[in-house]
Amino acid sequence: MIWATGTVVALMDISSHATPTKQLHWLSSIFAGVLMCKIVFDLTGVISSSLFKEYYNKLSNKDKLEWNNRGFSTFHAIVVAAGSLYLVVFSELFADPQDGLIINKSSTLSNTVLGVSIGYFLSDLSMILYQYPALGGIEYVIHHGLSMYSIILSLLSGQVQMYILMVLFTEITTPFVNLRWCLDVAGLKNSKLYIYNGVALFFGWLVARIILFVFFFYHMFNHFDEVRLVFPLGFYSVVSVPPVISLMNVFWFWKIAKGMVKTLKKARHSQ
Repeated sequence: MIWATGTVVALMDISSHATPTKQLHWLSSIFAGVLMCKIVFDLTGVISSSLFKEYYNKLSNKDKLEWNNRGFSTFHAIVVAAGSLYLVVFSELFADPQDGLIINKSSTLSNTVLGVSIGYFLSDLSMILYQYPALGGIEYVIHHGLSMYSIILSLLSGQVQMYILMVLFTEITTPFVNLRWCLDVAGLKNSKLYIYNGVALFFGWLVARIILFVFFFYHMFNHFDEVRLVFPLGFYSVVSVPPVISLMNVFWFWKIAKGMVKTLKKARHSQ
């Protein structure tokens, strides 16, 4: 009975925020995200077969599919990281504490960024499931599922968007991950670019997915009087989903660190 009451309250809060105009904007943004993925996926194939034909044309159909997939993954990461950085750091959206609670602040631009990200995660997850496990294992399914769940709740309610944008900024490490894979399948694993990219990935991951999450939890702790005012389903999600994602980030960071050390040792011995 208590669970049912909490669910009704959560749904009432969401429905009061989701006006028809906002719903149309959200759907348009999601569709734009899906369309973006499709266009960049096709362009990646065309550009790669022309500019990188020495490597791209030798790939198997499976690797070409993943290469193109990582093309729109990289593009999405750059777009949402730039949008998140602007909204959280440079815009005035979350700056003035006198202009309402931080947890309730949102804008047309922030809603657009979240909608586009939903479109991306939906597109990427669909490809992962359709090609499973060629494009990623269960960890990618869990990551994308939790990401979409959190973004959708924030978009529908208009709450905790600053925290969602902070997490989306961590996508800035994705281009380094994708470049590492591309260099590997292109047979350039022993190149200096591969080594430099590995070091950049290590430090980028440390800053964007480890240190930033420490600040995330610190900020949420200092503003817990506001966080606890989030609608029930949103509150339990914001205190449970980020820790799960942060643990996944730590696990991946450990693997990245091992890979970097192995690569540096190999490069040193080859000199």
